[in-house]
Parts: sequence; structure tokens; C-alpha cells
Amino acid sequence: MYDLASKCSVLLAKDFVHNAFTVILNEETRNSRSLYVEMNQTAISIYPRLKTSQMYNFSFTEENCQVLDQSLENSTVNSRRGTNKIEVSDQKGVSVSCDFQYDLCTVTLAGWHHGISAGLFGTNDNEAGNEWMLPNGSFTENVQEFTQSWQVNKCGLVLKKEKPCPITAKQNICKVFFEEPHSVLR
Repeated sequence: MYDLASKCSVLLAKDFVHNAFTVILNEETRNSRSLYVEMNQTAISIYPRLKTSQMYNFSFTEENCQVLDQSLENSTVNSRRGTNKIEVSDQKGVSVSCDFQYDLCTVTLAGWHHGISAGLFGTNDNEAGNEWMLPNGSFTENVQEFTQSWQVNKCGLVLKKEKPCPITAKQNICKVFFEEPHSVLR
């Protein structure tokens, strides 16, 4: 169990072999957090305190680019939404579930993902000795060094004013990549 005092977004878990999934905990405004989940050309942003989520599909062509708030047809990612819960899963055994009532999210990985992921959630290989692995492959016993090593953005940077994207079908993609709080490219 970690107490994340950092105001930075951190990588919780990522498949570094097949790039099948990525889970990032984002710091939002007003001390709230969101969970960014990416799998199979689909990105889902879950806002537990707001009890909402947004889904984006990056495999659409330019003409069909759109932001979706519900399950996607022909997608390999399944999403189920209940009154106080959302669950997102794929056919390869990755599941992310958030219970809004208890402000609790879980990540579940099938055996296919044994030993190929890393992040703040560890290496997922049932070896207690390597759970504190840093992105460079070295190890630490320092919690602060461990959490800082998995940060995915620079904290406290002042964003420069940039020209807005042209109003086209590409505007949504530009917003997802460069303006949304969960984007690692922001």
C-alpha cells in the first residue's frame, strides 16, 4: 500500500512486451484523480469522484473520429456500466473495474500477462523480491524514489499558449493527445 503524496500522473501498470494495456493514475484539478486505461486502440478515462467515464477509439478513420461515452460496436474492448460501477475488459484477460460508491478501482490480469508488466503495481510475476523495480531495471527500497521513477509527466510545468487545433475531424484526436489531462503527451 502506498500513500501517493505526489501531484504527478504515475504509471500503475503497462505491458512492456506486447503493449496490450496501459493503466495510468492522473492527478486532476482540485485534488481529484482519474484513471486512464488504454487497450486495443481504445482509451478510457474514468473519473471516480465524478462517477463518469469517456471512451475514445483511435482506430477510426478521420471521417468517423469521435468521442464515445458508451460501448463501442466492433471493438475488442468491452465496457459495462452500472449505477455505481464501471468495468472495462478485453479478450486477452485485462480487466479494470471502478466502484464509484467506495472510490475503489482494481486491475485484474490473466495468466497470459504473467511477468510482462511493470509499474507501481509491480512486476506481476509472483516474486516478492523484484516488486520495487524501477523503469531502468534497477531496484530500490525507497518509496519516494520508486513512485517518482514511474511518473509519466513533468510536474509543475507552466504550459505555453498554443494555437488551437483547426475545427475538423482531427480536432478530437488533437484534443485527446495534447489537451486532455490524462494524455502523456500533454
